[in-house]
Amino acid sequence: MQPLRVSPSEIAVHRGPATPLRDPAPSRLRYKLGRLWLTPGFRKLMQFGLPAFVALALTGWYVANPDNRAAITAQVDETRRSIETRPEFMVKLMAVEGASPVLADTVRKLLPVDFPISSFDLDLEAMQDRIAALDVVETVNIVIRPGGVMEVNVTERAPVLVWRRVGALELIDATGHRVATLVDRAARPDLPLIAGWRANNAVGEALAILAAAAHLGPRLRGLVRVGERRWDMVLADGPTIMLPETAPVLALSQVLALDAAQDLLARDLTHVDMRDPRRPTLRLSRSAMARLTPTSFESPSHE
Repeated sequence: MQPLRVSPSEIAVHRGPATPLRDPAPSRLRYKLGRLWLTPGFRKLMQFGLPAFVALALTGWYVANPDNRAAITAQVDETRRSIETRPEFMVKLMAVEGASPVLADTVRKLLPVDFPISSFDLDLEAMQDRIAALDVVETVNIVIRPGGVMEVNVTERAPVLVWRRVGALELIDATGHRVATLVDRAARPDLPLIAGWRANNAVGEALAILAAAAHLGPRLRGLVRVGERRWDMVLADGPTIMLPETAPVLALSQVLALDAAQDLLARDLTHVDMRDPRRPTLRLSRSAMARLTPTSFESPSHE
């Protein structure tokens, strides 16, 4: 029976050559890299910044090729055009609202659009500016309605006076803005007449005077602006009423009161001067002056 004890030499033979124990401590480089990875900024840079940089570099390399750029542009244009020409974006007709037939025809001539057309190809702002340049147009708004209808909403200026200026007759609105040129005064006999240099700058005052003299009816021929300061009222069968610079309506009401009481405007007068309302002056006609002026005097007899 063999002994159970083994000598150290025998144990060494069975174990083989001795290996050195591994040091569990990290190396200096691995330690520094581990500490660097624990830094939040470095970790975000590696997670997001580096992939983004690589993606940008690859994109720049791809776009640097002219053929690639042309292919991208063509694809984008084709995609955009396919979207713009979809049926829901197509405009099939134009409707002009709020305009007279003449103005509606003018608007259509100013906007020569070939329908159907994509709404993306319409410059609505430029079209509105073109229509707003017309004197007769006060406001304009262009919208695209469902169903492919381009609706042009126009508000026309309403003429309230005929302005006789040098070489022309103009229709003007309540603000003094020109509406249209009038060929003949007889074309708008329903509108009062004003005349004079820059008379359109005092339309508000002229309308107030005309309203105060409304009961004169067809006797009132119109108003004449004098020196850009005041008005003369011209009557068809009566004197010219010279109104003051300030409070012309009040001065006119005094004249009309005298006319109602004493038939002033039916007398043989050429002018009723109210430029100074405190001292109204009447100018007689030549026939009235002749009747008032004696033509001969009797000489006294001498005994």
